[in-house]
Amino acid sequence: MARRPIGIVLGGVTGRMGYRQHLVRSLLAIRDEGGLPLADGSRLWPEPVLVGRNEARLAEIARRHGLTEWTTDLAAALSRPDVSIYFDAQITRQREKAVRRALEAGKHVYVEKPLAVDHAGALELARTAAAAGVRTGVVADKLFLPGLRKLRRLVEGGFFGRILSVRIDFGYWVFEGDWQPAQRPSWNYRAEDAGGITLDMFPHWQYLLEGLFAPVRSVQCTIATHVDTRVDESGRPYPATADDAAYAVLELDGGVIAQVNASWCVRVYRDELVQVQVDGTHGSAVAGLHHCRVQHRAVTPKPVWDPDSPSTVDFRAQWQEVPDNEAYGNAFRVQWEAFLRHVVEGTPFPWDFAAAARGVHLAELALRSAREGCRVPVPPS
Repeated sequence: MARRPIGIVLGGVTGRMGYRQHLVRSLLAIRDEGGLPLADGSRLWPEPVLVGRNEARLAEIARRHGLTEWTTDLAAALSRPDVSIYFDAQITRQREKAVRRALEAGKHVYVEKPLAVDHAGALELARTAAAAGVRTGVVADKLFLPGLRKLRRLVEGGFFGRILSVRIDFGYWVFEGDWQPAQRPSWNYRAEDAGGITLDMFPHWQYLLEGLFAPVRSVQCTIATHVDTRVDESGRPYPATADDAAYAVLELDGGVIAQVNASWCVRVYRDELVQVQVDGTHGSAVAGLHHCRVQHRAVTPKPVWDPDSPSTVDFRAQWQEVPDNEAYGNAFRVQWEAFLRHVVEGTPFPWDFAAAARGVHLAELALRSAREGCRVPVPPS
């Protein structure tokens, strides 16, 4: 098959997410399998151009994977005529400026979330992209996880009847950085660097709830900074000024109620780091990253409240595993393939900058709700 090269500038590839999920497990994995098959019989061949501030780390990554194109000069990379796409996985505070430069250079743009530090900035980027006539996308990886793809299948098949409620539990204990190294970078815990779990995760909840169930119509949120002092990568203590936990109740179209707990200060007692429970009139489901289990109303047990006797019922054993029925690939790669086809073939891709702006808006409204102590309506987009 004919090979069709496409140049992709990758910003932020020296970070864990940019390197592991986007470069290695997505673009290089596509290359390892001979390229992405297109409708005309050709194969699209990603040609990564690595961009960052650390010359040594860029050179090492390029050497490790047999790549030759890397630079610390973003403007030079964006000026190349063989480059069609700019991808950004930098820290949030640096993203807007780089994306704007890519749009001005006429490149299609795909980014990690959040698109911007606030709703106004996200809307401005969406308007700029529309005026430039380029294609845009934002990472919505949760929708492409095997467990949530199974959950989508249940929704589309009418398994739940009328959906009543959704409960999302996300998080794990992120070590403070003193007696054990932290699993997340220190900027995540500084508000001045656009850190905080609300801005980080509520764009995810927005596309997940909208994509699987219905648009969000109101949010009531409480946030907290449970751990107020952490230790950075150099071993220096610093004040944690951003929220490390958020607890929210959201109302969706149709009266569905969603409860969301997101915390970097919680120890996991569930099957996976993120768990979504859906309860409906005809059945319920619990989905994680990989697994999804269901209980239909016809086999729902009839518990009796008896606080004086130990329970002998194994409630978990009464749920049924949803079969895979198909092979599920890496969630980031699946969406990369969809975006590449969107750019080259014009196939639909609903997770554009307008959708990204809705995610940032929900995070902004959740923070406002926490600040003002009230329920905040989410206006239709």
